[in-house]
Amino acid sequence: MVELTAKTPCDGLLPLSIGEAQLTEVAAGVLTSLTPLGDAAALGAALEKAHGLGWPAPLRARGKEGARCIWFGRDTALLMGPAPDPALGRHAAVVDQSDAWAVVQLKGPGAVAVLARLVPVDLRDGTFKRGHTSRTQLYHMSASITKTGADSFMILVFRSMAATLVHDMKTAMEAVAARG
Repeated sequence: MVELTAKTPCDGLLPLSIGEAQLTEVAAGVLTSLTPLGDAAALGAALEKAHGLGWPAPLRARGKEGARCIWFGRDTALLMGPAPDPALGRHAAVVDQSDAWAVVQLKGPGAVAVLARLVPVDLRDGTFKRGHTSRTQLYHMSASITKTGADSFMILVFRSMAATLVHDMKTAMEAVAARG
């Protein structure tokens, strides 16, 4: 009998450390999309009561490692970390996305320079602060990028694009390291 083993999206591809940037896979926990069924304020209150996280404003993320709520597009947020409280189902369409995304962290003094080669968004400190998030293109892939700390970014792409993400990030990391 064949034994199946679950693998993470970036299994065997990460970690990478090139120059002043490190790319690692993130164990994000449960990923759940939330879309209000009516009043977003009621969903925000239920989210706060259940998980201690409010509804994120557009282009913002709330929370920290282990429990985040990330703006994920118009009228949609991504709850990352905890399993969603069943009470959220009274206020939102609650959809498990756990197997749909690859989640990585890029950090280090070279992180912004690496992303500048791939992303059409200004991610420098003066513009893109901790807690800011964007749905954008990363080279030719759709991505979500959230600033999680000084020189630290969490990046989500579709799971099927994990190897492409690592390839493109590695190429950019090598190019930035070659400049230094």
